[in-house]
Amino acid sequence: MRPVSNTKSVLNAQEWKQMMVAGAQTLELKKQDVDALNVFPVPDGDTGTNMFLTIQSAARDAEKAAGVSISEVASAASMGSLMGARGNSGVILSQLLRGIAKGLDGLVTANPLQLAQALQSGVDTAYKAVMRPVEGTILTVARETAKAALSKAKAGGSLLDTLQEAQKKGLESLARTPEMLPALKQAGVVDAGGQGFLIILGGWIEALTGEAVKAGISQEQKINSETSQAKELNQGNQDFIQLENLEYPYCTEFLVKGTDLQVDRIRQDLLNRGDCLLVVGTPEVVKIHVHVKNPGKILDYAIQWGSLHQVQIHNMLEQNEAMAHAMKSKSSGSTEVEAGLTPLKEYGVIAVAMGQGIADVFLSLGVDEVVLGGQTMNPSTEDLAAAVRKVKARNVFILPNNGNIILAARQVKDVVLDREVHVIPSKSVPQGISALLNLNPEGERKDNLQNMERALKNVCSGEVTYAVRDSQFGEFTIASGDILGLVEGTIVETGQSLLEVAKATLEKMEWKDHDLVTIFYGEDTELQEVEQLKTWLQEENSNVEVEAHPGKQPLYYYIFGVE
Repeated sequence: MRPVSNTKSVLNAQEWKQMMVAGAQTLELKKQDVDALNVFPVPDGDTGTNMFLTIQSAARDAEKAAGVSISEVASAASMGSLMGARGNSGVILSQLLRGIAKGLDGLVTANPLQLAQALQSGVDTAYKAVMRPVEGTILTVARETAKAALSKAKAGGSLLDTLQEAQKKGLESLARTPEMLPALKQAGVVDAGGQGFLIILGGWIEALTGEAVKAGISQEQKINSETSQAKELNQGNQDFIQLENLEYPYCTEFLVKGTDLQVDRIRQDLLNRGDCLLVVGTPEVVKIHVHVKNPGKILDYAIQWGSLHQVQIHNMLEQNEAMAHAMKSKSSGSTEVEAGLTPLKEYGVIAVAMGQGIADVFLSLGVDEVVLGGQTMNPSTEDLAAAVRKVKARNVFILPNNGNIILAARQVKDVVLDREVHVIPSKSVPQGISALLNLNPEGERKDNLQNMERALKNVCSGEVTYAVRDSQFGEFTIASGDILGLVEGTIVETGQSLLEVAKATLEKMEWKDHDLVTIFYGEDTELQEVEQLKTWLQEENSNVEVEAHPGKQPLYYYIFGVE
């Protein structure tokens, strides 16, 4: 991209693509610095990683956009960020990009004022998406940048002037975030989400000035992406052979472009016309994915709304014939599944687990699909949606088991339309297990929702991990490497001895007043340590049942549940 002059006043589609890519590349280089801006000195800072993966997905879809208008590219980026959103910060970033796309709606190019107005639209959309907005976060920083951009653009500033002024005011706002959130001030950090957003904005400016190093997603990113997509495709094909009834053999995917596209209406109209339905988009661009008997009927319906683009139709029967034959020869006792007669059950469950041992526990309790993830590895909305589509149930419950995954899980309801998706807002593994045990396969949906959400309050969750930096938290002066005990996400104990910190953490959880203590020990926890802890519990109160499982989770020596 050629460097622009300070007086440039028109932004086109190709330039917006390059800005999106530059934003992703800039954050890639600095995502670990953003990860380090964690209020607690625990080894689970993932804000920068989540935001990078979200903006990377947006940039990838923007690059693929075939349209010549900035509106079309922004819509593609918005859709990419929706599906790639990870963690609370990633979801908020996706909402900012969604609002920007709304602001650029219908424009072939954008002038400084239109770009500034689009930034403001992004802020408005993000604030609406968060149930209880908190000041001193990415929302505050984004709001101040948009305000500065509007002021500069109205005063006649160029594109570069407008974004540089936005960046300047954004940095000032970021510096004030510790004064708005005491937890930030105590930890001696600024808001990580706000920092990540300003890094992306810096990438946009670098693209405009010609300082961006590359013009596309790096080759390594492309290879990783293609490998991941290939794995997902292979897994999807395998699941299809095993479970799909093949009533709808044609996988049909395409874009509809038009004006005033009614996304909800299109979803409703297509709801009973096929399987594995996904309808997402904006009033200008809608992406449709569906398995159908007759692709022509779906295309005839869709063309009433606008023009069709990137149409792809695959005959899944033909693609999978050899694999299906191989599976039949291997399995002699699965006639019903092979014949495609697996009925839909009423309820299915998806759980997020941060270790294979924890995943095995969830599977043993009847969970249909486990998505590996948790601290430092939050699954995306697309990851969760893919898992939902594998579950052959009318109602699918998602157990995020992490507070930073709940927002992404809630977005699944907007993209999976051929079944009911319910998010049980579990913030820990013990909460998720408690909710799961309160699911009645024969019960009414309303009762199950109430009972599962109520069960979250019946368990107290704790963790034992280690500090990654020197810090001050409340009365605790923490040194890097110290053992930390947390109860419901708050540091309650520090020390040098894993056993002593574990004991103290359980005492803060008032374990002796309860019936059951569940222990998940991590991949770095010695069995001798586990046995010493169990012995202490039994000696202190033999009436309390103790269960210990190899959770195999990283970073956390122990995860406790007391109920």
